[in-house]
Amino acid sequence: MIINQEENQTRTSSSLILRGKSISPGLSQGLTHLHYGLLGPIDVPEPLTGDGIEYEFSRLDTATASISDDLLVLATRVEKQIDARLAEVFGAHQLMVNDRVLRDELRKEIAENLVSASSAVKTVFLRWEKRFLLMESQVARDKGDDMHDISIRLQNALAGITVHSLDKIPDNCVLTTSRLLPSDTIFLAGRPIAAVLLQYGSSGSHAALFAREIGLPAITGIPELFANIPDNTWVLVDADRGAVTIRPDADDKALFQQKIKTKAKIFETARTHAQRPAITEDGVSISVLANVGCRDDTEKAMRNGADGIGLYRIEQAYLGRSVPPNKEELLSEMRETLAAAKSHSICIRLLDIGADKPLPFLGFMAEANPALGRRGIRFLLEYPELLTTQLAAILELSREFDIRVLIPMVTLPGDILMVKEQLMKLGENMGLAELPSVGAMIETPAAALSAKAIAKHVDFFSFGTNDLTQYTFAADRDNAAVERYFNDASDAIFRLLQLTSQDAPEIPLSLCGELAGRSEHIPRLLQSGIRNLSIAPPLIPQIKQAIRHTRCFA
Repeated sequence: MIINQEENQTRTSSSLILRGKSISPGLSQGLTHLHYGLLGPIDVPEPLTGDGIEYEFSRLDTATASISDDLLVLATRVEKQIDARLAEVFGAHQLMVNDRVLRDELRKEIAENLVSASSAVKTVFLRWEKRFLLMESQVARDKGDDMHDISIRLQNALAGITVHSLDKIPDNCVLTTSRLLPSDTIFLAGRPIAAVLLQYGSSGSHAALFAREIGLPAITGIPELFANIPDNTWVLVDADRGAVTIRPDADDKALFQQKIKTKAKIFETARTHAQRPAITEDGVSISVLANVGCRDDTEKAMRNGADGIGLYRIEQAYLGRSVPPNKEELLSEMRETLAAAKSHSICIRLLDIGADKPLPFLGFMAEANPALGRRGIRFLLEYPELLTTQLAAILELSREFDIRVLIPMVTLPGDILMVKEQLMKLGENMGLAELPSVGAMIETPAAALSAKAIAKHVDFFSFGTNDLTQYTFAADRDNAAVERYFNDASDAIFRLLQLTSQDAPEIPLSLCGELAGRSEHIPRLLQSGIRNLSIAPPLIPQIKQAIRHTRCFA
């Protein structure tokens, strides 16, 4: 008999089921390993040694320079081997560690309180971390994780410590911790971990991005995590539903094992047919494309049966750099990343950056509300030299590849006209007889409602439903306080898709948000006029299989 104890708990005679929110789907099981919190009391301050204030200043400067160099190297490695979006995190860390305000505060702590550099780092960074963690915005709270991460790096550099705190976790365990720092996620890459259970963290957090990228089941928002989940205890993790079964009985285990086998069989069938075209039951061919940011993404996409590249993020070419790449460097980066897809159509999104995602060589670009400020094409039009370099490199690449250009954050037809004018001018100077197709990202209600006007100037549309949902509901998807308002599968979002299709019936429609990677929404997407879906490479086989069991016309 099942008895409901609380909203997030269900107890049977021998087991307890806890519920949270899935941030990365999957089924797994194993022994828990509890890794305790991040915030703790400040140790008794270490007084200055006989070498004095200047010596501590020198130690601090040396440690800062050391981890600054390490972060640049790490950002480059992560974008090439794991994910460009995660690499952006370490590029931002490199900016933070060199921030003048922070450095001055650390020096002031040393000089005024006569403490060591290590004590100053603990005190100042904990102060900043607490400020961020008390803020309502999940983005701000993630900054608290960033500050803690940098603090640990600095403290370790000052102490000469090179071993990570997660170094001794058992293989194949279910890692149970309050939250994961960015450096934790990178450390776990390549290690055999069964699943991750968290008390804190949003779907847009560093931990969530990492887990989804490598297919690691993860659940967040589990109440009283350490009180409810014992260490070294067998658990069943159903991250498809956001449920954890503690101390399962024999029946629980048997049922769960059957679910794993059933899901594995479905995935194996999908993989077997991955290279086949995705054709609906009523005979409509759908292109299933890949979102990529590095060479490994592209190679994985081709192995999984991608029909092309629907979204190439070029941000990784700009990370970890003290100066922006020139045309030749950018061209070389794109050639290497896209080599495996040379025989396919490739859509390159222009640099999508802004105050919320700063570039190291531009420094912080503070804005009161970065999500409503200079982003995407707005930012590029303010820095025309960056736009010119990108377009020149893309045009050169179009001599060898089938290239399309995608303009991010379009809200006005004028955004497109300025890009096309520059594209035509460069193409003429380069002697190109034919220019790449140009498309607009539909990421705001204004763009969707202006589809007829925008369609006059582009060859295709690509919906970015993550941002479209945020701007439609005025709800940050990373803010747990308004999470219930963020629904990318709502009637409002589908209404915007349908209106766009009706107002611009001659324009091909693509969709590259996370919505495209969820099988249950495929029928409605296709019936809304979407004919191209761009998704993460691991999802391609199962989405193609879902399409084959769907009708475009109800």
